[in-house]
Parts: sequence; C-alpha cells; structure tokens
Amino acid sequence: MEIIPSTFDETLNKSSFSSAGEYAAETALHKAIEVSRRTYRASDQTQADIVIGADTVVELEGMILEKPTDEDDAAHMLFKLSGRQHRVFTGVSLIFPSACDPVLGKTPLVHTFWEETSVDFGELKKEAIEAYVRSGEPMDKAGAYGIQGIGGSFVKSVTGCFYNVVGFPLYRFSVELDKLIAKGALCL
Repeated sequence: MEIIPSTFDETLNKSSFSSAGEYAAETALHKAIEVSRRTYRASDQTQADIVIGADTVVELEGMILEKPTDEDDAAHMLFKLSGRQHRVFTGVSLIFPSACDPVLGKTPLVHTFWEETSVDFGELKKEAIEAYVRSGEPMDKAGAYGIQGIGGSFVKSVTGCFYNVVGFPLYRFSVELDKLIAKGALCL
C-alpha cells in the first residue's frame, strides 16, 4: 500500500451541486482519477489494483466549509460553528484500474459514495478559538477543526460515523467493498 496525495486543484463550482455530499463525492472522484492517471506506467502498462480518493467538507446551513485559507478564516469558521449543529460529508471514490482491459473494451471500475454525520458543537469562548487556531491544528481540516485532536473538545455530540468526521468513513467503506464483491464486480 502506498499513500499518494492528489494534486487535483479543488476548484469545483460548489453552486453546481445539489448537496454538499455530491460535491464531496465529485471532488473525491477527481482526486482518484488524478492519482490513477499519474501512477499508470505506460512503459510496462502497470497500474494500481485500487485507487481511493476521499474528500471531507463541513456543511452549515447550506454553506460548504472546506479547509481554512488562513488563521482569520479558521477563527471565522469556528465562530460560525460555535453552539450549533452542522453536518460533515466525506465523499469516497474507488477506482479499480486493473479491472480495465482495453482489448475487451472494458474500462476501469469506478464506485463513488458519500457518508453524512451530524456534529453538535458546544458554545466556544473567543479565547479557546484563538488558542486553538494558534496551535495550527485547524489549518488543514475541513471546517477548521480536527475531532481526533484538540478540536474534539468542542464537540458536544456526534450522530453517525465518528470516522467520517475524522475524514474517512471506514465502516461504510467496508460495506461498499462487500457490495462490490457480492455483485461479482471484484475478485479478491
């Protein structure tokens, strides 16, 4: 197994999607396609057995919050989330390049889904937000917090998959793989 970060420029037009889940899933698909193309070796036609792309976003009252652009943006997001419920969506896209057989006209198998989790934040004090932002932890996290770190102290409750909020819905991923195997789409 090798982790290869995608270089996909996450600039999809959010307003062209009917939900934050669709947006996250499409971004995950583009990330997976980019990595799949980049890792294909034409010289010996080798490719990965599976490429997994994932993208997590936070949605608050119809507004999609991604990673903050700077510390002010991070603080602004946290003030918005304070004392409120929001939803976290992680899109996951699975590409199976090895299922491709150009001679038989088979294209790679692609399977994309998203998971949704509701998160309730407690009331956050200005000093706590400022200290958290200074820690640097929120700077690479959707919605400017990491539930698996210090940001978890802001969370009053979670309804749904905890790992989805971390950034990868592991249980749902396993269920989706099982479905593909049961349909005969994968031979493992």
